[in-house]
Amino acid sequence: MTVADRPVAGVIGWPVAHSLSPRLHRFWLDRAGIDGFYVPLPVAPGHAAAALAGLPALGLRGVNVTVPHKQAVFDALDRVTPVARRAGAVNTVTVADDGTLEGTNTDVAGFLGHLRQAAPVWRADAAPAVILGAGGAARAAAVALLDAGVARLVVVNRTVARAEALALALGDPRVAVAPWEGLAGALDGAGLLVNTTSLGMAGQPPLTPDLAPLAADAVVYDIVYVPLETPLLAAARARGLATVDGLGMLIHQGVPAFRAFFGAEAAADAATRAHLLAAL
Repeated sequence: MTVADRPVAGVIGWPVAHSLSPRLHRFWLDRAGIDGFYVPLPVAPGHAAAALAGLPALGLRGVNVTVPHKQAVFDALDRVTPVARRAGAVNTVTVADDGTLEGTNTDVAGFLGHLRQAAPVWRADAAPAVILGAGGAARAAAVALLDAGVARLVVVNRTVARAEALALALGDPRVAVAPWEGLAGALDGAGLLVNTTSLGMAGQPPLTPDLAPLAADAVVYDIVYVPLETPLLAAARARGLATVDGLGMLIHQGVPAFRAFFGAEAAADAATRAHLLAAL
């Protein structure tokens, strides 16, 4: 087999050198015995469409898409799946045999898959859920939770207008909006708190809300994974609450992408997690 015959996929973003996706997919390639490649592809803002147009000629099977391109790629695609439309973002692009491009969003399934794996006692219909943030990650989490059957979902954001825009785009009567100053009220009796903001990430201010209003059996989910235990998760553990870190979401969303790119199954298992943890 020549280099040209080997399956190739990658990830586009700006910057992209920090992405753990190459380490993740290369681990799965090695484990599956597939002689393929997964490479980081730095693509500057404004150049995503041109980069995607070149994928068929370069022989790539597809790419994952990270910031700042998740919304920008829509117009460059031939087809977009319904879940990507609802999430308002594309994070996986595949190249069909005829060279056309299809975009989907695996963050939705990745978010919910990791939640169910890490906190199997969580029940969607047991208590309200609260999402902090109103960006692309919040949108994916909201779609996942609504599809899972939450009875009420409250979006809390420092800019209320962005939260209201997200709620309007979702178009679901179960979604409510609360100002950041009203967080304590939003958390009252909630069974799930999800942080999709950058607060608590290395180099960012910590996120330290009062968790006392949460239900006694609540789950706290932070999509940040650098550091793996954020101040929010540490505070939740101190209260005896179940916690879910952000690394598993990365792994779970990669499973369907790996299948699409390389035609093989991957597992969101302990060995995969340990391999990524070694890089953190």
